[in-house]
Amino acid sequence: MRLSILSLMLSMSLLFTSVANPARAVSLIRDADIEHSLDQLAAPILRAAGLSPSGVRILIVNDSGLNAFVINGRAIFIHSGLLQRLTTAEQLQSVIAHEAAHIANGHITRRLTNLRGSRNAAGFGMALALAVALASDNGAAAAGVAAGATGAAQRLFFAHTRAEESAADQSAVRFMLRAGVNPQGALEVLDLFRGQEALSVSRQDPYTRTHPLTSDRLRAMRGLIAANPGNAEDNPTAQYWFLRAQGKLSAFIQNPGWTLRRVRGDNSALATMRRAVAYHRQADANRAISAMQTLIASAPNDAYWYELYGQILLESRQPMPAVQAYQNAEALNGNEPLILGGYGRALLSLNTNDSNARAVRALERARALDGQSSAILRDLGQAYARTGKPGLASLATAERYALQGRIDDAVVHATRASDRLPRGSAPWQRAQDVLSAAQ
Repeated sequence: MRLSILSLMLSMSLLFTSVANPARAVSLIRDADIEHSLDQLAAPILRAAGLSPSGVRILIVNDSGLNAFVINGRAIFIHSGLLQRLTTAEQLQSVIAHEAAHIANGHITRRLTNLRGSRNAAGFGMALALAVALASDNGAAAAGVAAGATGAAQRLFFAHTRAEESAADQSAVRFMLRAGVNPQGALEVLDLFRGQEALSVSRQDPYTRTHPLTSDRLRAMRGLIAANPGNAEDNPTAQYWFLRAQGKLSAFIQNPGWTLRRVRGDNSALATMRRAVAYHRQADANRAISAMQTLIASAPNDAYWYELYGQILLESRQPMPAVQAYQNAEALNGNEPLILGGYGRALLSLNTNDSNARAVRALERARALDGQSSAILRDLGQAYARTGKPGLASLATAERYALQGRIDDAVVHATRASDRLPRGSAPWQRAQDVLSAAQ
């Protein structure tokens, strides 16, 4: 986990991609372990909704408010505040089911039409267009749109009607039953927001403003669940993935002392992981590393434990062991772009001819799997520069700036790449794509 704004204030492997909009900065939390855990919870729901689990990503917005939303059909955004507030896997799966229903029911098609028509008035430019199309690392730009830059744009982009909400409620319950998930979680989530509409707008949770909640809707949901109780049983595996995602997120967001108090006397794997993160954030490298070694010994085939171990080692200025840890993670899961990105970053920290060349290979594979990660592009640009490939370095930098909405900077570096790359080559054409999109 990392901070893409290059500040390691929390020294975490959570990737915070900061995107400015006219109102405030919004960031997207990217972490391979958390996203994998969320994917495990989402997969049965998405399949029940007729959606491809590999085609819809579950992404976390770094925001303490309680909200969830969709911008297009390729990502569901959940605020970190909401994930921290929920208590069961079924509750989180109900949120995913509700947002998946907006996708499956076609509620996003109209929104995208409005988006194209109002883009200039809202003043979002190219970063918005890319975010809506791709929803990956630059999905933070999409999150920025949804998190509210202007009132008019907010209403256009993600304020659902009551009719849409009722339809999504009904579909969500069907999806959960079809997936064998207890739909009671959906009612429990709605109960979190009871009474919100009676508050002033400034005091309401964002979820209430974007998902109109009425007493009629609550009654309808209760009746729907009562009429369709299903036969779902408790699912310890789903609860494990929920606690893993929530536990890792809280370990990096909450005060380390808070975390250590809550895992006192608990020697489970998840508690050990949270303890390691807390020690790391307290700059207690020895105890953090010891905790990770205990964790890995208990689960030597878990790629995500090795990834976290590598990140702790790297940020503790132990680059050689960090490279080995990331290499182990990559050997266990070589198709995870964020693991490959971390591996490449660790190799760059060695800064030798051999390690820089290996970093290029790892980061190129990462980019091929996640071409919209600004952190991967940043490190790849550095790797290209170190290995004597200035044209490709300029291209990676141009693409990174384009994803971040820094259009002028993107044009400067795309022009430089265009001048340095063989005319007509695939990289040269990508530079032209950046210049064309900026017009």
